[in-house]
Amino acid sequence: MKKPKWVVEKEQAKRAAAAETVWLFGLHAVRDALLNPARTRLRLVVTLNAEAKLADAIAASGMTPEISDPRKFAAPVPADSVHQGAALEVKPLDWGRLEDVAIPAGDRPARIVLLDRVTDPHNVGAILRSAEVFGALAVVGVQRHSAPETGALAKTASGALERQPYLRIRNLAEGMEALKDMGYLVLGLDGEAEQTIEQAIEGQRDRPVALVLGAEGPGLRDKTKTTCDALVRIDFAGGFGSLNVSNAAAVALYASKG
Repeated sequence: MKKPKWVVEKEQAKRAAAAETVWLFGLHAVRDALLNPARTRLRLVVTLNAEAKLADAIAASGMTPEISDPRKFAAPVPADSVHQGAALEVKPLDWGRLEDVAIPAGDRPARIVLLDRVTDPHNVGAILRSAEVFGALAVVGVQRHSAPETGALAKTASGALERQPYLRIRNLAEGMEALKDMGYLVLGLDGEAEQTIEQAIEGQRDRPVALVLGAEGPGLRDKTKTTCDALVRIDFAGGFGSLNVSNAAAVALYASKG
């Protein structure tokens, strides 16, 4: 019996995802990936200089590096990338289900960052760094409209990609509803909102909070806004009130900390 078209397409997508690999580059990103036991590592290309700087991490990983001439770097990384003589081919990390990652643990109030169509890998990498610094449980984007795991994202994250859960889910609104069912207060950042983050969480800082940020320019989609428990703004001094989305994420995490 012939399989339905949708079944065939789903199986093809699953095989493609399983075959997908990513080239990480830069000393920080490569070192942290070499030291991450959850990483499936396939190929390491380094210059002699980079090999010396990464010697401990290479030894810990058990990999045998390929030594490359810095003038003709052998790894297929973008020509304009600042690879610092180190590149590592890996499989993308699998952090599992949102509902599992979002379970609060320990005494610190749970915080999660949700991204609505934030596609710039440098922004997402910077958000991962801030999320790690402020102890967020995860950064979550959507599969079709968010930055995938790439070398540029990993380099900007400066190692945080290996430690900070980064999930890409099929439907953001459904993910938001799942978090609300788990007791999360879901706050969408909107420059025209009537209340600030601090006002929205006054008296309930111990509650799990999910902060939703939209792409620069378009902001949050209407469906995202209506799914939020409340819309909030970052309080600015003076008449100019605009932040890069990665900076806004850092400020929002700080403002919402318990």
